[in-house]
Amino acid sequence: MTPLHDAQSELLARTTPSTWDVLIAFAGGLAGIIAMTRREKSNVIPGVAIATALMPPLCTAGFGLANGNWLYFLGAIYLFFINSLFICISTYLIVRFLHFEKKHFEDSDTERKVSRYILISVLITILPSIYLAYGIVDKSIFENNAQAFVREQFAFRNTQVVSKNFHYTSKSKEIDLLLIGYELPDTTILNIKNRLKNYKLTGTKLIIRQGLSAKQEVDFSQIKASIMEDVFKRDTAEMRMLPPDKLNPPLPDISGELTALFPVLKSYSLDNVVYKNLDSGNLDTITLFNGIINKKLSDVDKEKLQKWLRKRFNTESLKVVIQ
Repeated sequence: MTPLHDAQSELLARTTPSTWDVLIAFAGGLAGIIAMTRREKSNVIPGVAIATALMPPLCTAGFGLANGNWLYFLGAIYLFFINSLFICISTYLIVRFLHFEKKHFEDSDTERKVSRYILISVLITILPSIYLAYGIVDKSIFENNAQAFVREQFAFRNTQVVSKNFHYTSKSKEIDLLLIGYELPDTTILNIKNRLKNYKLTGTKLIIRQGLSAKQEVDFSQIKASIMEDVFKRDTAEMRMLPPDKLNPPLPDISGELTALFPVLKSYSLDNVVYKNLDSGNLDTITLFNGIINKKLSDVDKEKLQKWLRKRFNTESLKVVIQ
């Protein structure tokens, strides 16, 4: 009925149970039975155990059925079985530890048979989770080794890795790279492949796409944005390393020179200011000279002052205001 058919992280997390889920279910069962043994009876902790351990995998199983995804369904039902069984097992152990009244069987053979069934159920539940946990750990180790391999072996000055994909299955492992820049010669690629064993990647297939095949798959707008971001970060880092007087250097005192060249000036101010263009919205920096005169300054002298200031400070971004 829902228009949403994509599995999000909460669903995907419950489709591949592992040994950690066994430990979580066991801990949840311990919390539930310990709460039930207290004098102050409360259904809060057992309710939380049900809400966190049993309902999510059942909902995921329903999602798998609704979408015809049997891997989701089987993984979620398996997780539900793990949680149910180990909540029961932890409850059983605490009840035995606290010496609750034990149910006695009519004969010892039936009791041994029940204990054997419990042991078999536990083994059947744990063994697949151990296998799945091994796969998760092995995949994580492979991806970490592959990341280190790409980072260290493809640090070329004129060739960049713009895309990398790691494919892991129980039968095969692949590293798929997309390169731009100067094409690597076959001898270099062969030497790099021979170094796979140094990163515990023996048997891993290395796929390198460059040249014409790479150009057909490169998103140049994304690359441009990435380059601009790197340049901005580098410039920002360099500016942070500069002292404040280097970021905004103080302007020299020119009062003596102004008095000698333009005696009509009574006072002045001089500073670097930031202004914003209201039409374009762009920001820019100019040197602003504001002079106060005691008698009228001719247009020729004003132009002369402006040229002298531009020459004095070696800048064309200068504005002169006379009052």
